[in-house]
Amino acid sequence: MSRNILFVIDETELKYFEFNDLVTDFWLIKEFLLRGNKVSVCVKSDLFIENSQGKVNSREAFYKDNDIYYRKEQKKFLINDYDVVFFRPDPPVDINYINACYVFDFVDKEKTFLINNPCEVKNFNEKFHVNLFNEYAPENIVTSSEELIMNFISEKEEAILKPLNRCFGSGVYYMKKNDNNLLTIINTMTEGGKTPVMVQKYLPEAKEGDKRVLIIGQTVLDECIQKLPGDNNFKFSVHQDKFFKSCNLTLNEKIMAQKIACQLSERGLYLAGLDVINEKVIEINVTSPCYFIREINQHYNIKFENKIMSCLEEMINKHFLKDGVYAFNK
Repeated sequence: MSRNILFVIDETELKYFEFNDLVTDFWLIKEFLLRGNKVSVCVKSDLFIENSQGKVNSREAFYKDNDIYYRKEQKKFLINDYDVVFFRPDPPVDINYINACYVFDFVDKEKTFLINNPCEVKNFNEKFHVNLFNEYAPENIVTSSEELIMNFISEKEEAILKPLNRCFGSGVYYMKKNDNNLLTIINTMTEGGKTPVMVQKYLPEAKEGDKRVLIIGQTVLDECIQKLPGDNNFKFSVHQDKFFKSCNLTLNEKIMAQKIACQLSERGLYLAGLDVINEKVIEINVTSPCYFIREINQHYNIKFENKIMSCLEEMINKHFLKDGVYAFNK
């Protein structure tokens, strides 16, 4: 059943749109096109308000020679001209990101299915809101106070400091009690006590990496990948094959992820990636979660994109099922 779909992607993804199978959107757009859907792409700055309606200057994507491309010409549409919008720009979640989310306050969400709903994305911080699931989160504080951070590190002896609005491990520090650089790092990251950060208790199992647990709607996918620390690094930092390995979810992790998936889905956050260490959730990625499709295909010898598409199509069809009939945008 053909649909009209818009992907809001990151500027870097648009620049390197072709031959980019490291990127989840590459696989999703390709599969939607292969299944007969119409797909367009845009970036945050292409979204705007006109006559109190959410609109977009988008580019049509197309499939050719086993790859995806987009036409350079932009055309103006109502966002509600699309059946489905995938909102997937990368952080930082700065003022431009927030303003892009505001555009969707002027979109009829019954007519257009938003994945993930930007109005909810702006209300959910990937680090901060692990505390909604306190029983599954490492001990942590979120604060800009030098004193509170120093006391926390002194008590826990080892900790991880994270900025709240970045991705791919940017600005993340491993901190140890009595380190001579502590005050300098804290002062820099909090901008002199003005900007809150998250400080989590360090989990020793982090030396073995963290699992990316994948969620679509209320479904927790069994396939997952373990991201390994980079060379001379305490965290995953390089997207190369040698820093991935296949892994299995424990029963506790599956139960934990299922509970989180149900709550996220109720908020309109249908695509999520949990970063898990030793059955603890250290982050809940909802902005542009990577599904590591290429890596899972390699490690499990499957076509993971087919399973993902089955879950997405089921969720989308269910959304548009109204009183026993399907409703579509015209």
